[in-house]
This record gives sequence, structure tokens and C-alpha cells, in this order.
Amino acid sequence: MKKTISIISCVAVLLLLAVGSPSGHAKEQVTRITVVGSTTVLPIVTRAAELFVKHKNGAVSITVNAGGSGVGIQSAGQGRADIGMASREITPRERKRFKSSGLQTLAVGRDAVACVVSRKVYSAGVRALSKEQIGDIYLGKIKNWKEVGGPDREIVVIDKERHRGTRHVFMKYIFENENARTPGTRLVTGSNNEEQTKIAQSDSAIGMLSFAWMNDDVVGVGIREGSAVIEPTLENVRANRYPIARDLILVLAGEPQGIVREFVDFILSPEGQQIVVKSGYIPVHSN
Repeated sequence: MKKTISIISCVAVLLLLAVGSPSGHAKEQVTRITVVGSTTVLPIVTRAAELFVKHKNGAVSITVNAGGSGVGIQSAGQGRADIGMASREITPRERKRFKSSGLQTLAVGRDAVACVVSRKVYSAGVRALSKEQIGDIYLGKIKNWKEVGGPDREIVVIDKERHRGTRHVFMKYIFENENARTPGTRLVTGSNNEEQTKIAQSDSAIGMLSFAWMNDDVVGVGIREGSAVIEPTLENVRANRYPIARDLILVLAGEPQGIVREFVDFILSPEGQQIVVKSGYIPVHSN
């Protein structure tokens, strides 16, 4: 999928989605919602927040912060955010830690994680890799692209911060351990935007990204399973053929109430689900 999402981001992104209150609304009547977490889910919530604020005529402001799935889950569990964003499931350890918060998850879309390479690597012949080859690259056992049919060039291995949901899903498939160590790594990145930029700037990199972040310079390779190659397409995700798929979720401390409930319902509405599609993901509701 050829799509670039440009978001001004660092480890944390602050996006204040508030419009000036019309004359009929006093300042103290403006209701605030805080959302924190996954940079994969961020485009959905950002766009939904913009529309929701307009529908409410400025009577609500929504602050959206990035930081990763782990930060989103923790923020919801500790009551520092009304909604957490995550691109992975809550772990048993997190469930235990935030047991008193009664954490609930709500899927708003579906996505997959691609093994991505720099355009020059793909053009030189690396179109598919097996689970074992990817694992050996991250372990430092395979260090040159020529070992997997590519150019004679040292592999620049890019990993993500350990609390990132995209990393959890990717490493669970490759190593059956979401916290696997990767001694072959040369660079650790945070957000999808940051990793996309690093891979695009290189002529020999490999990394992991949500489908929505692939583009002409950052290309997803097929996953080779036996004699078959499963291409990184949304069609394969819909058909449950692609092996590294996941739900995109909102994390809430208990049953949402009031304006938070309204915002969540908006994301799940037909209008909200169209935002999911426009963000490059698969909606959970087709109508």
C-alpha cells in the first residue's frame, strides 16, 4: 500500500484539538477529553477528534498525545488519560497491575505489521523473507543483504522501543516472544513516523511498520511460508492470510460515560469508520 502519513511527532506528540468556544458557551462548560498512546492508532483518533469537536460546536476539547501502546495502557490504568490507544492487546502483567481500574478494550479498526526495507534493497531483489531469515537478521546472524539474495551491502537493522505495540506484535510472530532481544540492531526508533523516515533515508535498512506507513521509499516484503509468499496487502489481512495482523484498540478504565462514551460511539459510527478507512486501516464495521 502506497500511503504516507505526515505527523509532527517525537516520542510524544501533543495535538490540541479545540476550537474557540462560541458565544453561547462559557469557558467552564467546555468538556475535556485526554487520549494517549499508540502512534498507529493516532491518525484515527486525531481525525475523529477534529470532526467530533466540530459536531459539538466547540463545547468539547480533545487532547491527543502519542508515546506508544505501553504508555497508552498505563495512562488509562493510572487515570492520567480518559482513553488509551494501543495496537496490541493488554498483557497479563498489565491486567494484574491495573486490576483495580477494570481496564476494557474496544477495537476500532484492524491493521497488520509489515517487515519493511529500503526501496533500493527491494529493487535489488529482496521481495520476500521467511520468518527465520528475519529472525536471523535481527539476531545478527545474517549481516549482509547478499546472504538473502540482495545487494552486497551491510544490513542496517532498525528496531523499535520495547513498549511499542508494533514491536510486540512483530516480535511475537518472529520469535514467539514479544520482549525478544535483538543483538543485530543498529538503531532503535520510537514512533512510526520516526522509523519510516530512517528507513527512507537509508539504502540498506530493514524494520517493522504498520501497513499504513508504507510508501514508495519504504516497501513491505512478502512473508515466505514454505513455498508460498504472503504479500503485505489489506486484502490478505481481510482474508486472514497475512500472519502479523492485530486489532487497533481504545483502552478505557471501566465502562465509558458521558462525553467519552459519545466520542467512542462516534469512532464506531459509519462516519467514524470511514475515518479508519481513510487512515489506511480496516474498519470493524462495514456499514
